[in-house]
Amino acid sequence: MTASFPESRPRRLRRTPALRQLVRETVLAPSQLVLPLFVRGGTGIRQPVGSLPGVAQTSVDELVRDAEAASALGIGGVLLFGIPDRKDEIGSNAWDPRGPVQNAVRELKRSVPDLVVITDVCMCEYTDHGHCGVLEGGDVANDATLELLAKAAVSHAEAGADIVAPSDMMDGRVGVIRAALDDAQYANTVILSYAAKYASAFYGPFREAAESAPRSGDRRGYQMDPPNADEAVREALQDIAEGADAIMVKPAGPYLDIVARVKAATRHPLAAYQVSGEYAMIRAAAERGWIDGDRAMMESLIGIRRAGADMIVTYFAVDAARRLRADRA
Repeated sequence: MTASFPESRPRRLRRTPALRQLVRETVLAPSQLVLPLFVRGGTGIRQPVGSLPGVAQTSVDELVRDAEAASALGIGGVLLFGIPDRKDEIGSNAWDPRGPVQNAVRELKRSVPDLVVITDVCMCEYTDHGHCGVLEGGDVANDATLELLAKAAVSHAEAGADIVAPSDMMDGRVGVIRAALDDAQYANTVILSYAAKYASAFYGPFREAAESAPRSGDRRGYQMDPPNADEAVREALQDIAEGADAIMVKPAGPYLDIVARVKAATRHPLAAYQVSGEYAMIRAAAERGWIDGDRAMMESLIGIRRAGADMIVTYFAVDAARRLRADRA
């Protein structure tokens, strides 16, 4: 008997949910998600961020509750950003042992010891001018900033951070931070480098949440130019050579080609940050009924995984983990 046309029928493996799951090439799990959290001083504080629905600045006690809920859902880790009570020209609160991030790390390691705690290492939240380093003549001074980043990273490690994540894009910062951590007897503290961080238009809501918008100028002098792809590979390889244990591409959605190229070139553990603008656009369109918000959320995350990310930093972490649990049930 002659087979009917066509001989190959890929649709056979799409007929039921069980068949689709059996041949699924890319898997998304809650353990691959990292939830960003914004912490400030005080107690009982939960201050919603207008441009990030569902996201809030919180005091440490409230942050611990959020982290406990995330851990219960199987989420892999949290990424902490601090909002200090005071700012100065060098961002000295960044390495204050009683700063909001340091306090939060200590409480998290007491309350949720198995949850991976990652700390953002940068100066923009702490400087009164909003740039990611020390200003000299109106420009960010690369080498003068390195020592300050190292001090902040060591203070986070002293508090108990599992991973420090420098996001400043200063040249040579991974090597300086690695040396400082090792000298301070924190050789096991992991460095997750924001290796390819682009000067993107998608950061606006984050800057409201972290109160970190620059007072003048912009960050294009040190963050990457969006048209460049080969440069991202060079940046990643340089950070790995300096001692980065894992690397990050930021943003994620508009830069999936960069995620794929960096992963292929390095074969190193790779994070991708689905940034505030990506999240806010999906939420806004869903609230207006223009798209199915849950499906768009999951499709965007699986796309980031498919491109090669091993972990995803996303404000959708809690919603996505709940959806994944419901799908399994």
